[in-house]
Amino acid sequence: MKRSRTIGSVLAGSVILALTSACTGGAGTPAGPTTGGGGAAKPLVVGVSNTLAGNGWRETMICSIKAEALASGKVDKVVVVSRNGGPTEQIQDLQNLISQGVNVLIVNPSDPEKLNAVIAEAAKQGITVVAVDSSVTAPEAHVVTNDQVAWGKLQMDALAEMIGGKGDVLYMRGIQGVAADTDRDEGVKESLKKYPGITLKEVWTGWDYTKGGEQAVQEFTAKQYDAVWTTGTDFTAVNAIKTANRNPVPVGGQESNEFVKQLSEGTKGVIVTNPAVIGGAALTVGLKVAGGEKVDRDFKITPVVYTSDKDAAKLKEMYVPNKDQTYNATISIDGLTTYTRDQLMACKGPGE
Repeated sequence: MKRSRTIGSVLAGSVILALTSACTGGAGTPAGPTTGGGGAAKPLVVGVSNTLAGNGWRETMICSIKAEALASGKVDKVVVVSRNGGPTEQIQDLQNLISQGVNVLIVNPSDPEKLNAVIAEAAKQGITVVAVDSSVTAPEAHVVTNDQVAWGKLQMDALAEMIGGKGDVLYMRGIQGVAADTDRDEGVKESLKKYPGITLKEVWTGWDYTKGGEQAVQEFTAKQYDAVWTTGTDFTAVNAIKTANRNPVPVGGQESNEFVKQLSEGTKGVIVTNPAVIGGAALTVGLKVAGGEKVDRDFKITPVVYTSDKDAAKLKEMYVPNKDQTYNATISIDGLTTYTRDQLMACKGPGE
């Protein structure tokens, strides 16, 4: 696995161009749509659909889309629709964005299949659609995701090594049915084939930091676990162990700003990167497609692993001062984002 050249940046070399998909094409064959509507000659309008409002990771994702839109010089406006909901609400949101005349749609999908009809309708109208963070099966869409199977496996591998390959692990998952959660679970189960002495207690956090922290307090009040695998509610799990007055144990998670700080200051654990700025990468792909470039359907970004034992100094550099606890600390993805750090921090699109 390749490491970042500088902390907070993911190497272009870590981007895996997936040449196959479940929907179209075989190995070595560019799959899915190669061109979109809209054209690149005039400024484009970009629509963004997010169904997890108030989540720090998703907010950073949206900021990266705005920053990339500004840096590209190809976008006139970014229209963001962000609210908590499922497929029914997201279909309504996508229909509204289509009616507003967007040229490119960036969708963080709430379901891998239930949006297919509205995605097909968008494509029929010449709109380029890019699913980000989680995949969809619609053949008209391009898909840009972090490798979530690897993410789940790498975190469990690291925790298993920290606890000697056996023990009770609190397994804090996200939302049932969401592709990213399902993929991470697949990776965890793959890892556990090597560690039959590990048992899991599964809870569902809804990717809600507060709820996850409360659940961890309840679990650690009831018993002493040996480690905590989280799908993102990492720093509140660390706080929960202290609140329950239990012995510290290794905790796994992603590069949430507070979790980065905790590990850099001595908390034992592992970070597996899950860059929220993948939103900017998705827009880069969308603009290429809308401009008529041939682009493969699927992009996967390989996660990077940082442990408290080996990477404390690097984690100190990674921490982003003046940003809140849930801010995702990866700043850019080489080769797929072009904005500056200041543009990302400003979180303003064209015309704002």
